[in-house]
Amino acid sequence: MDTLRVALVGNPNCGKTALFNQLTGSRQKVANYAGVTVERKEGRFVAGSGRLVQVLDLPGAYSLAATSPDEAVTRDVCMGRFEGEARPDLLVCVADATNLRLHLRFVLELQQLGLPMVLTLNMVDAARRRGIVIDRERLQQMLGVPVVETVAVRRGGARELVERLDGVLPPVPVALQDGSDLHARVVRLLSDCVSMPRRIARFDAAADRVLLHPVWGLAILSVVMFLMFQAVFSWAEPLMDGIEAAMAGLGVAVGQWLPDGLLRSLVVDGVIAGAGGVLVFLPQILILFLFILTLEESGYLPRAAFLLDRLMVGAGLTGRAFIPLLSSFACAIPGIMATRSIQDPRERLATIMVAPLMTCSARLPVYALLIGAFIPQRSVGGLFNLQGLVMFGLYALGIVSAALVAYVMKYFKRDHTEQSLLMELPSYRLPHLRDLAIGLWERGSIFVRRVGTIILALTVLLWFLSSFPAPPDGHLGDAIDYSFAGRIGHWLEFVFAPVGFNWQICVALIPGLAAREVAVASLATVYALSGDGVETALAPIIAAQWTLPTALSLLAWYVYAPQCMSTLAVIRRETNSWKTVGLAAGYLFGLAYLASFVTYQLARGLGL
Repeated sequence: MDTLRVALVGNPNCGKTALFNQLTGSRQKVANYAGVTVERKEGRFVAGSGRLVQVLDLPGAYSLAATSPDEAVTRDVCMGRFEGEARPDLLVCVADATNLRLHLRFVLELQQLGLPMVLTLNMVDAARRRGIVIDRERLQQMLGVPVVETVAVRRGGARELVERLDGVLPPVPVALQDGSDLHARVVRLLSDCVSMPRRIARFDAAADRVLLHPVWGLAILSVVMFLMFQAVFSWAEPLMDGIEAAMAGLGVAVGQWLPDGLLRSLVVDGVIAGAGGVLVFLPQILILFLFILTLEESGYLPRAAFLLDRLMVGAGLTGRAFIPLLSSFACAIPGIMATRSIQDPRERLATIMVAPLMTCSARLPVYALLIGAFIPQRSVGGLFNLQGLVMFGLYALGIVSAALVAYVMKYFKRDHTEQSLLMELPSYRLPHLRDLAIGLWERGSIFVRRVGTIILALTVLLWFLSSFPAPPDGHLGDAIDYSFAGRIGHWLEFVFAPVGFNWQICVALIPGLAAREVAVASLATVYALSGDGVETALAPIIAAQWTLPTALSLLAWYVYAPQCMSTLAVIRRETNSWKTVGLAAGYLFGLAYLASFVTYQLARGLGL
């Protein structure tokens, strides 16, 4: 039985991955390419003649002139230059039949590689519904490669492609002569082989006149982003509460089953609590990506990037960074994961580095505690509440700081040249529910698989630090005061004394590395509080024992504080670099310490 090695290649959003799923089903292996974070998907199926077909789903690319890690991998694999990856026997070039103007240029580039090719016109059903007529025979004749039609989201929609792969390999297409104008040939192919109804072009043009308007377009985008932002909080809250309740119930059940001791504490307080701390973010991630995938599949997301590009260029970013940064207000984890859509490696790295400066929801419990305890509930100008203005100021400070950091980072680019945002806007279309479901499943699986294992290990470590050594008999203080974490808190008091932190705050910073909101519960533990209403009882205690400069210093610290372990773990996974993790944690710690020091010393100097 002979084996055929096939590579699926095409522009992003051409339905390539859906076609891969159609061909291979559950017979897939997903990993990373060696040395990079780009995903490698390989599957297989057996054709009717018994031929084994191995299918490699290459990352989406617009051109062989690579401008992103994804495109570099696709180029190198197709050219046989990627170490450890055999060159394909056949290229299956997948093109969106509803948007051939964008896809045919890449097809012509691939013809230069000297490999047998098959062109797959995907989404032909959507093209027919729109009234698009494609002369397949004429297109096949002009390109010199076989052309098949597929509907990747429909059962049996890849039958014609499977039959073609089970036959004799097509001849290598004739490459264009040097100096041929690819764009002119695309125009000629479209003119001779594709009939586009005018109503589609009229609809796109009419919609763009509103959605790309410098005023109305930004207003509509603001509403869309507001709805997405609210949904990440409001829709996710019941699901997050359910996960928390389920994990808490599991912890209680296991705790009742296991005898009291170290094993019970490890399983309940370490493993189960750690898993719950990771999984609780999953609803937010899925809701966020549901919006992103819907906007992307509909053709609106590139238009949002276009609208915001001019505003963000001044900070050294482009419109592509907007969605990741916006999503970081809910949690930096999905925001950093969303940077995969950014092609420019420097811009992607800059976005990853500044995403933690967006005020995530985990900071809100700390902000609410400190503002409620130290900021009076006073009216300002008869319209605004002073506590609300302080909260808004903390959000604004994070945004301004992110813009300044991104502005500084753009000067670290080696060639010091600006990279413009270049894109072709696709036609509008309704997203397919199956594609959305597959995309959500993939992203949810990646989050749980890649982040969960690291966080569990770190949570167990923090459990150990907070539990050992156990206090001796007769110890009158809290157990955490005698533990490694408590001792570290006393040691750190010397380091943080210039910013006004006492040892109790230093202790709270340690478990706060796992999740920022844990700092409130940690402070309650230090002050020997437990049960319901911890925050209510804690506020008057810290108001009586702390000074206002200390409280303001802690607020400034949490604007910039080094990220929770889960965020640092995602940075490690997305960049494949411990050096980047160290730089992110280091510069955030430096900013946090500097901001706290200036705030504390200035507040003291003003007599607050």
